[in-house]
Amino acid sequence: MRKSGTNGLIVLAFIAIYVIWGSTYLWNKIAVTELPPMMLASIRFLSASMLIFIIAKLIGFNLAITKRQLMNTAVAGFLFLTFGNGVVVWALKFLDSGFAALEISAQPLIILFLMRIFEGKKIRLMSIIGVILGSIGIYLLVSQKQLISDEDTVIGMLMIFACMISWGYGSIFVSKADLPSNYFVNTGYQMLTGGIMLIITSLLLGEEWIYPTQWSQPVQISMILLIVFGGIVAFTAFNFLLKSVSPEKVATSTYINPLIALALGWYFLNEQITTQSIIAAIILLTGVYFINTKRNLALYSRFSKILRRKN
Repeated sequence: MRKSGTNGLIVLAFIAIYVIWGSTYLWNKIAVTELPPMMLASIRFLSASMLIFIIAKLIGFNLAITKRQLMNTAVAGFLFLTFGNGVVVWALKFLDSGFAALEISAQPLIILFLMRIFEGKKIRLMSIIGVILGSIGIYLLVSQKQLISDEDTVIGMLMIFACMISWGYGSIFVSKADLPSNYFVNTGYQMLTGGIMLIITSLLLGEEWIYPTQWSQPVQISMILLIVFGGIVAFTAFNFLLKSVSPEKVATSTYINPLIALALGWYFLNEQITTQSIIAAIILLTGVYFINTKRNLALYSRFSKILRRKN
């Protein structure tokens, strides 16, 4: 029988992955209104990686990795963070945070298709139903006239779709790659290499770097929240839950995060929530539910690897 203390930690961990991960869209949206997107993402991940290495060292984890593992973490860092997250932050300059979260919630659909293409994995009946519902939901979401009439918004949606492909391919790559066995150390190196590549990208794009002392207070607070809570706390809570409860219960974050993002964007940023967006969200998240049923836990085990790096 599970101890009451452990039950309390499980409740806190669920609150963390629900609220914190759902909030990262709001925090990124606030920060990107003032900061260049690649600069923003690079500071976030480099700072988080340094904190992770300090914590890992204090705990006593071995930080040594092989050259192959370093190369593989760099590839994963690019797929998940440099392109996968950096471009999402850039897209938030043109999209509402809640809308972006809803579009990204279709990630399991992309993974299904990529696993079919690269591994020949058969798509089960429940997943087929999920794909159909998810496709309908995505169509309703992105076909709203007030959105497609704005060229920048369309570009933002397409770039987020490209990021979803990057995350999906990254999940297939890390499932076979030689990576550090310790999740904490692995994530630290991915954030380090991904952050370095984001700095290079920022310089190549000619972004103007702004000193933290020149940031507004809301941006300063958002960056701290992204680094400490979005980068470390939620990730630790996620790994704790994977060892403490069944994967399908952890998968409920897939349904809750977009709703949190929508609510926060509406409340704090006055983002519009249309009736069509609500209908699209219901259909899309129902499709994700069908994909994440118990029959598809093998798929979710790979999807969970994406979530660790994406947030």
